[in-house]
Amino acid sequence: MKTFSLLIMLLISTTIFGQKPDSDMQPSSINNKVRLSKIIVDPLHLDEYNIYLREEIEASMRLEPGVLTLYAVSEKEHPNRITILEIYSNEEAYQSHIKTSHFLKYKEGTLDMVQSLELIDTIPLIPELKIK
Repeated sequence: MKTFSLLIMLLISTTIFGQKPDSDMQPSSINNKVRLSKIIVDPLHLDEYNIYLREEIEASMRLEPGVLTLYAVSEKEHPNRITILEIYSNEEAYQSHIKTSHFLKYKEGTLDMVQSLELIDTIPLIPELKIK
């Protein structure tokens, strides 16, 4: 819960104090799918997990226009506790994302490394703003 609260506070402060509204923002931003993935990884496999994660996020951001943000952080005191902020242009973009070869490679490759996975769908408090 502490990581979630810190992540939300960081995002809100970045959004409110670090940005101005983007006049070119697509009107569909209100339909974005925004989720937090909270993952606990077996500490013995953390380095290997992070390789899979990096490869998957880089491919998704480069290849999928509907993937707007995949931002992964780990807790300082517990680096095997990872939270990913995921923002997709809409539900269809998310459904497309989870069928890509790079996502499936990540999912299959890390299956035995993940001890816990919690997917939390969220509601953006200021949907017209985006992360710079």
